Amino acid sequence: MDDHSLHKCMNCGLNMDSNDDVSLCSGCLLDMKTPLIQFENDEFKESLQYILEFFKSDVHAAFDKDPAARSIAEVLTSYPGIKAILLYRVAHLFWILKIQFIPRYLSDIGRQISGIEIHPGAKIGKEFFIDHGSSIVIGETSIIGNNVTIYQGVTLGGISLKKVKRHPTIGNNVVIGAGAKILGPVKIGDNVKIGANSVVTIDVPDNSIVVGVPGRIVSRNGEKIPRIDLQHADLPDPVLAIIKRLEDRIVSLEQKLTQEDQELFENTMGLGI
Repeated sequence: MDDHSLHKCMNCGLNMDSNDDVSLCSGCLLDMKTPLIQFENDEFKESLQYILEFFKSDVHAAFDKDPAARSIAEVLTSYPGIKAILLYRVAHLFWILKIQFIPRYLSDIGRQISGIEIHPGAKIGKEFFIDHGSSIVIGETSIIGNNVTIYQGVTLGGISLKKVKRHPTIGNNVVIGAGAKILGPVKIGDNVKIGANSVVTIDVPDNSIVVGVPGRIVSRNGEKIPRIDLQHADLPDPVLAIIKRLEDRIVSLEQKLTQEDQELFENTMGLGI
């Protein structure tokens, strides 16, 4: 085997195939041996600080975006979205250390107790809130900005089997309605609202809203979505607008035909036919 195709286990130094996307050899993984030297890593320290900061912002987001929230104890024990995101924060920390078993196990625990599956490799900003939770899937290469609200049944999914950026990138101040599906490495801009049950497979520019299947972009003329905006159901319907225009056209043609028929009748009577 070519030496260039090998890399060493970060724990015991054993050579491993570089095609293996792991940092520990199978022996260390099976023996649950994990290196402690990585705890001096600057990225780890920064991520640990983020956990503490995001803990506060995630809990505050629950109070800001859910009028039913009454106490911190209630939010921490009764909100599946909060449980899922807090477990994700810890799992993501271990993911950065490239200790893959622990974060995936924590992710599975989070899915079992909340019904929400967040891959530990995803990157999620502050003030993230999942309302109601249940049946939410956030894929490995998803990137989510700050102040994002997601409702039940949302999927941030991939459409490729390659180890590339295959999940969506969500901007800041975004609301994703219940049942919406955002698929592939699409980019959702800032101040965007995605309607319930929409299926989005194309990029969405800033200050836009999306509705329908497939998702259709409806411009808001540059008007920004308020920082806290939960109106994910009160959105324009482009299909209904098209039908309305067709109805207006039919009425106009009927009126025109009626007028022409009346004129023809009057002309015929004038000729004595």
